[in-house]
Amino acid sequence: MSGSLWGAVAGLSIAAFMLYFPHFWCRRRGESDEEYGLKWIMRHGAWRDTIGAIVLTLVPLTFVSMNWPREWGGPGPFHPGAWRAFNLLSGGLAAAFIEETFYRGWLQTLGTRRWGPWIAIPLTSLLFALSHLFVAPGWLRVATFFPGLVMGLLRHRNGSVLPSILYHAACNVWAVWWSPGPG
Repeated sequence: MSGSLWGAVAGLSIAAFMLYFPHFWCRRRGESDEEYGLKWIMRHGAWRDTIGAIVLTLVPLTFVSMNWPREWGGPGPFHPGAWRAFNLLSGGLAAAFIEETFYRGWLQTLGTRRWGPWIAIPLTSLLFALSHLFVAPGWLRVATFFPGLVMGLLRHRNGSVLPSILYHAACNVWAVWWSPGPG
C-alpha cells in the first residue's frame, strides 16, 4: 500500500472510530445518546448562544488576521483555488461532526461525570488541541484549545453537541480564508 493510500485509510479509520464509538459506547452500556449530547437538538437559547459565540470570537479574529505578521503566515484573507477551498471546506465540515461527537459528546461527558464541567471542559479542550498536532505540526495548531473551550461551554450549556458542531463548522469555514498558515 502506498504512503498516501495508507494515510487515507488510517485517517478514515480514525474518523469512523471517533464518530461511531461514542454511539456504540452508549448502546453497550444501555445509556441514552441524549445523555452524551449526541441527540442533535437546539434547545431554547441555543441559536442565540451559537451565533453569539461566532460573533464574539470570529469577528475579532478577522481583524487580528488582517494584521497578522507576514512572517507568521499572515495577513489574511487568503485566496485558495476553488478545488482547494472545496476540499478544505468539506473536510472542515466533516471534522466538525466527527470531532464534536467524540470530544464534546463522549469525552467531555465522561470527564464531567468524574470531575465536573470546570475540569472536564479545559481537559477535553487540551486533548482536542493536542490532537491537531498529529494532522499538521505547528504552534498555531495548539491555539485550537481556545475555540475548544467555547465548544465545550456550548455543549455543556445546551445539552447537545449540535451547537458546538455549528460553531466548529463556522470556525473551520472562517479558517479557510482567514487563518494564518503555521509559522
